Amino acid sequence: MEWTDRTVREVRRRGAAAVTTLRRAWAEPGRERDLVAQAGKAALAAWVAWAVAGWWLGAPMAFVAPWVAVVLVESTVYRSLAHGLQQLAAIAVGTVVATGVALVLDTTMVTMALVLPAVLLLGQWQRLGSQGVYAATGALFVLTGGQVTVAASAARVAEAVFGALVGVAVNALVRPPVYLRDTAAALRDAAREAGEILDAVADGLAAGEWNGHQAGEWHERALRLGRLVDQARSAIDWSRESMRVNPRGRRRHGVAAPGEAYADALVVLDQVAVHTTGVTRTVWEAADGGKAARPAEVIARPYADFLRRTAHAVRLYGRTRFSPGDHDGSAAAELREAVRELHRVLDEFRRRLPGAVADDPDALVTYGTLLAQAHRLADQLVQD
Repeated sequence: MEWTDRTVREVRRRGAAAVTTLRRAWAEPGRERDLVAQAGKAALAAWVAWAVAGWWLGAPMAFVAPWVAVVLVESTVYRSLAHGLQQLAAIAVGTVVATGVALVLDTTMVTMALVLPAVLLLGQWQRLGSQGVYAATGALFVLTGGQVTVAASAARVAEAVFGALVGVAVNALVRPPVYLRDTAAALRDAAREAGEILDAVADGLAAGEWNGHQAGEWHERALRLGRLVDQARSAIDWSRESMRVNPRGRRRHGVAAPGEAYADALVVLDQVAVHTTGVTRTVWEAADGGKAARPAEVIARPYADFLRRTAHAVRLYGRTRFSPGDHDGSAAAELREAVRELHRVLDEFRRRLPGAVADDPDALVTYGTLLAQAHRLADQLVQD
C-alpha cells in the first residue's frame, strides 16, 4: 500500500511538472518552448519522410527514412548537418561491408559473426564521431532484412540519404534553433548571483553578526557561482554553433557570433567568480579561527562598504552588457561612474590597511591580495 501511494504521488508530481512545462512553453519564449518546438519538428520530419518513402514510393524498407530523419533534428542546424554526413558515411560503410561478405559467404550466421566486430571497430574511426555506431546498424539492416542483394542494399542507403535530407531541411527551415536568449540569461544569472553574494557578505561584516555556518554558506554560494560561469561558457559555445549554417540566426538577430560578442563578458565574470570566492574564503577562515584573523570593526566596516560598491558595479555591468535598451548610454555612464567610485574606495582602504593590521602580517597579505583582485576586476568592468 505504501509503495502504491509513493507511485501515485510520483506520477502526479511528474504530471504536474509536464503541465507546468507546457504552460511555460505556451506563455513565453524559453527552454520549454524550444523543447516543444524541436519535438514537433522531429515528428514532422518523420511524417514527411514516411509519406514520401513509404506511402508514395513504397520503398522496401521505408522505415529507414523516417528513423534517420528523426535522429537528425538536432539541437543546432550545424550539428544536424555534421552528424548527418557522419551517419550516412557510417551506414554506407556498414551496408557495403555486410553486403559484400554476405554475397561471398552466402550464410547469415557466419557473416554476422565476421562483419559485426569489423564494423564496430570501423565505427570507432574518429572522423565518424558519435555516429560510428550506425555502421553496425547499417550492417544489421542488411543481414536481418531478408535476401541480400545489391539492389536492396542500395535502396537502404538511398532511403537513409532521403531521411537525412528531410531531417536537416526541417531543422534548418522550420524555426531553426538559436540560443542567444539562453546565453544572455546565463550571463545575467551569474552577474546577479555575484552581486547578491557580495551584498550578503557586506551586510554580515557591517553588522558584525556572522559565524562559521553563515560564512560557510556564503563560500558554498561562491563556489556555485563558478559553476554558473561555466554554464555561461557552455551557453556561448551552443550559441556560436547555433548560428552556423543557420538561415534564421544572422538574418533575424543581425549580430556577430555570440561567442565573439560575449567573450569579454565571460572573462569579467571569471574574474568576478575568483574575487567572490577569495572574499568568502577569507571571511569563512576568519569565522572559524583558521588562517585569517577575524577583522576588527575599523577594517570590517570599510571593507563591507567596498563589497557593496563592488556588488553594485557588477549588477550595473550585467544590466549594461546583457540587457537591451540602453540606447542613450545612460547605464554605461552609470557603470563608469560606479567603477571610478570603486577605485576611490579601494585606494582609501589600501591606505588604511597597513595601520589597521600593523601587528598581523598574515592579515596584511590576505587583504592585500583581495585588494589586488578587486583592482583588476574594476579595470575589467569598464573595458569595451
